[in-house]
Amino acid sequence: MSGDSSASSAFKGLGERLSAWLGSRKSESADVPVRDWVSPSAGQPTRIQGFDQTLVWVVLVLMALGLLMVYSASIAMPDNPRFAKYLPTHFLTRHIVAIVFGLVAGLLTVQVPVATWERVAPWVFVVSLVLLIAVLIPGVGKVVYGARRWLPLGVMNFQPSELAKMGIAMYAASYMVRKMDVKENFFQAVWPMAVSLAIVGVLLLAEPDMGAFMVIAAIAMGILFLGGVNGRMFFLIVAVLVGAFVLMITFSEFRRERIFAYLNPWDEKYAQGKAYQLTHSLIALGRGEWFGQGLGSSVEKLHYLPEAHTDFLLAVIGEELGFVGVALVIIGFFWLSRRLFHIGRQAVALDRVFAGLYAQGIGIWMGGQAFINMGVNLGALPTKGLTLPLMSFGGSAILMNCIALAIVLRIDIENRQLMRGGRA
Repeated sequence: MSGDSSASSAFKGLGERLSAWLGSRKSESADVPVRDWVSPSAGQPTRIQGFDQTLVWVVLVLMALGLLMVYSASIAMPDNPRFAKYLPTHFLTRHIVAIVFGLVAGLLTVQVPVATWERVAPWVFVVSLVLLIAVLIPGVGKVVYGARRWLPLGVMNFQPSELAKMGIAMYAASYMVRKMDVKENFFQAVWPMAVSLAIVGVLLLAEPDMGAFMVIAAIAMGILFLGGVNGRMFFLIVAVLVGAFVLMITFSEFRRERIFAYLNPWDEKYAQGKAYQLTHSLIALGRGEWFGQGLGSSVEKLHYLPEAHTDFLLAVIGEELGFVGVALVIIGFFWLSRRLFHIGRQAVALDRVFAGLYAQGIGIWMGGQAFINMGVNLGALPTKGLTLPLMSFGGSAILMNCIALAIVLRIDIENRQLMRGGRA
């Protein structure tokens, strides 16, 4: 019995000494600042931590696949007399330049604290409005296929509507933070946002660019809903927007013809007219079957399918890589949108409302625009001039996609720092 008692006393003393030692280590480490960006390990080089590496890799893979498919879709374009002066690598080279600009801009953007973006959010929106006005000035804006949507900048043609998408996400998130106390009052909470959206809509429809307006309206409405605007108010605003779109279609013969062509694309009246792109997109997707015709083996890109390297890039992917290729692209955008929403919810849970609503707004942008583009290519939605984010040819689109996603990556970095006890 005495042996058991002495052993028990020894273990008890050892436990007390161990507890005291752990307590002293905890008190010492409490004063050590959290280092979320780097993690030095014994015998190993310092490596960057604290950001979503999977998110970065998914974005890079989508951009790399887009680069490959843009080259495949545009390599035969010099055979067309309209592009006879271009080299086969013309669009590939310009797309590489756009990606390099976008990645460099993203690396610089991720260094900027989210608090800075929250302060300048209204000014970003104002700058986008100024550029939307400038593009409509004769001699300033560049006209392509009858639409005045671009500002020529030498190295690339900048499309102000791409900046407006990010600008409306920032402005709507900032607006909801500032109007938290009046969001139950319809006129006080909604009318400034409604006026802003109406101004953007008028400017975009003057270009015309109804597709961009649809995406911008979806971003703004999504952020209002996620920000907690009263449900009745939200559905009233949605009804007004739907009514406005119906009126625009009703009083525009061009848009009305597009709807009829979408409903019956194989009709002789439309197959060689308004439904020409849609019918050839469907032919391309049908030829692809399960595993595609092989990389570079698309027939529809040989001057049958217009804008194969921009709006209808998914059709070329479907023809060359088949159902499997299209499914992988859909899964990639689904994962990306879901991850952006998750980062946004995490920020809101950490009481960072602006950051959370902005991240979710970018999720609506990426997911919504990809959904519309895919729906158009698959014949599920009427034809609209919207590119596939991160993948289609377009300098300003790639640039703004990278900047918008870099801000979300910064939000995720700051979320992780806060959850580890550091400061954003």
